[in-house]
Amino acid sequence: MFLSLIGLLILAVTSTIAKANPNLSSIGKTGRYVGIGLVLLGLSTACFIQIQPGEVGVKTLFGKVQPGVLTEGLNVINPAMEITRFDVRTQNYTMSGMQDERASGDDAIHVLSADGLEVVIDMTILYRMTGDKAPEILRTLGKGYRDVIVRPLTRTKIRDFAAYYDAVSLYSTKRDEFQQRLFKSLDDEFRKSGLILEQMLVRNINLPESVKQTIESKINAEQDAQKMKFVLEKERQEADRKRVEAQGIADYQRIITSTLTDRLLQYEQIKAQKELALSANSKVVIMGSGKSAPILIGQ
Repeated sequence: MFLSLIGLLILAVTSTIAKANPNLSSIGKTGRYVGIGLVLLGLSTACFIQIQPGEVGVKTLFGKVQPGVLTEGLNVINPAMEITRFDVRTQNYTMSGMQDERASGDDAIHVLSADGLEVVIDMTILYRMTGDKAPEILRTLGKGYRDVIVRPLTRTKIRDFAAYYDAVSLYSTKRDEFQQRLFKSLDDEFRKSGLILEQMLVRNINLPESVKQTIESKINAEQDAQKMKFVLEKERQEADRKRVEAQGIADYQRIITSTLTDRLLQYEQIKAQKELALSANSKVVIMGSGKSAPILIGQ
């Protein structure tokens, strides 16, 4: 439209000059051609608008939001329309007390648990706008819908749901339950406003220092108990092993004692003496005692 305005201005100026001085009529004629050309060029360019990927355009004519949206690519529009662009890609909003994750100040959520303790929660939510709801969002919420809906609604719901849990449960056993209930409630509220909640991440839950120390002491005591249980179990298994080993030795000795005879001993003695006598690297002389011990000489 800027070119069209320039063209109209040129038309007006050159026409005024030509009327005031007939000798400059050629200037008026040239000005008419240039002005008309700029007006047509401005109108033609104003009829086309390009929407980038991940965006939709909302049309406004004389302050009134028009139905329908412009999708990515080249679109033909009424040149009198004003186009407001909305991002429909996934966006994230982090509420944290960490210095490197907040824009300014402490943006973490401070809540009171069921047992009256202050708990600090860091959270990130991933959300996006529903493209076809963009005209309604512009009409009712405006472009700053994050500060109107996303931030205050999320913080309010977190405080409401956290009040049902005591601090330790919120930190440990009930954390997943808390996150699931919060997600369902927020998702319903977001959809009413034309937004979709994709994911909600409870990143950190900070307890009061006194509660932290109590939990750490309890965990250390449980670990010591588990360690002692392991030691006792190991000693018990070792005692069982020694008992089985002793029983085996006793059984072995009982069997040997019951089957050991003079003839068996004589036989074993003869075998041992024979092996020594036949050895190639030794010279052995074994003198027996008694009638049953033979004399073997090996060389």
